Amino acid sequence: MTTMTEASVREFKMPDVGEGLTEAEILKWYVQPGDTVTDGQVVCEVETAKAAVELPIPYDGVVRALHFPEGTTVDVGTAIIAVDLAGDAAAEAPAEQPKAAPVTVAEEPKPEGRQPVLVGYGVATSSTKRRPRKSTEAGVPAAAQAIQTELNGHGHGTVAEKPRPLAKPPVRKLAKDLGVDLATVTPSGPDGVITREDIHAAATPQPAGTIEQAPAVAVPAVPQAPVASYDGARETRVPVKGVRKATATAMVGSAFTAPHVTEFVTVDVTRTMKLVEELKQDKEMQGLRVNPLLLVAKALLVAIKRNPDINASWDEANQEIVHKHYVNLGIAAATPRGLIVPNIKDAHAKTLPQLAEALGELVTTAREGKTSPAAMQGGTVTITNVGVFGVDTGTPILNPGESAIIAIGAIKLQPWVHKGKVKPRQVTTLALSFDHRLVDGELGSKVLADVAAILEQPKRLITWA
Repeated sequence: MTTMTEASVREFKMPDVGEGLTEAEILKWYVQPGDTVTDGQVVCEVETAKAAVELPIPYDGVVRALHFPEGTTVDVGTAIIAVDLAGDAAAEAPAEQPKAAPVTVAEEPKPEGRQPVLVGYGVATSSTKRRPRKSTEAGVPAAAQAIQTELNGHGHGTVAEKPRPLAKPPVRKLAKDLGVDLATVTPSGPDGVITREDIHAAATPQPAGTIEQAPAVAVPAVPQAPVASYDGARETRVPVKGVRKATATAMVGSAFTAPHVTEFVTVDVTRTMKLVEELKQDKEMQGLRVNPLLLVAKALLVAIKRNPDINASWDEANQEIVHKHYVNLGIAAATPRGLIVPNIKDAHAKTLPQLAEALGELVTTAREGKTSPAAMQGGTVTITNVGVFGVDTGTPILNPGESAIIAIGAIKLQPWVHKGKVKPRQVTTLALSFDHRLVDGELGSKVLADVAAILEQPKRLITWA
């Protein structure tokens, strides 16, 4: 490969692929050093707290370096790949002023000419979750410099930044498993490296009231708590990150912020199931996803139209209830990366065929793991279909920022009193959870009763719409 000047090097930074995201994990690199890339070519896939996203490169050139391996979590604004510009692009790049020291991979050239910029770029406050250690003085190991900096209180790095504790990845994992803060551990290894023994020693509780300079006296042995250990053959530990971490945080925040109330109703949906079969044969619905979920979605939209106050959110900062004049209908979807809730924008304005088409695209995209962060923002109410797992019902937790969520249970053939006689009918149970700060029992009950009434007599989709 032809050697090029440092001025022709472009560093591609981790962009903010969502709104307000601060980091992303590199899932997969599609290129390697030496590969030729073109403007718009996807070079890697990253996972944010909201979704997996493919990143295109905004340059033509040859890959010079990949700064981080797969599995690394990188802060937004941090350079992740270096590209040598090709042809005219390199010629247009202005030359930099000579520097006293050569440019290293971690430093980013700053040309004064035009430079492609992606929305969401910004200055990173730190480089990455796995910050590489580099030597700052020739012939002096980085580990020794870090120790000297900490002892002297100064060095070549910033005075305020405390050096990262030195430990190998297995030792870091052990510390995490045992709940030990590496910053509190006294290292015993060469050059100040923390060892497994150091972690075990830090994790072992000391007898209460021990005084470091106490005189030597005969003290009965205090039983030590056994050091936690894990059998790798019998247990598997999966780091909580990405979508699963974001979901867990959001659900805990929702459960302990919004006062949840859940109401239930069991309803005969035999007529709705017959309508589903009829719609499958309708030429206007050919090629579209037609199932009970579609009619539940339509029933909920009609119920919201009749009871618009349910479609709102709570603004804690301004102490206001925000009524929405649109419905972005969320559909909870289980994916290999965890539960996500993309939503159908302006679902209230869609016809039944349009709603079916949007629902089909949403489900397909979610299963392929291609749901964009934008598709999961701005939801107002949500539907979760637990019935597909054979579950009768549940008490769903609100999606943060929304006022209501309805769960659909399994549709089963059950004995039911119909026209004065016990007959086998298709029956399901619906559960509606709502935020009791802005939705009282009357409003919640009306919405749930309307959805049930429509599913029992689907002709109300016409008379009530």
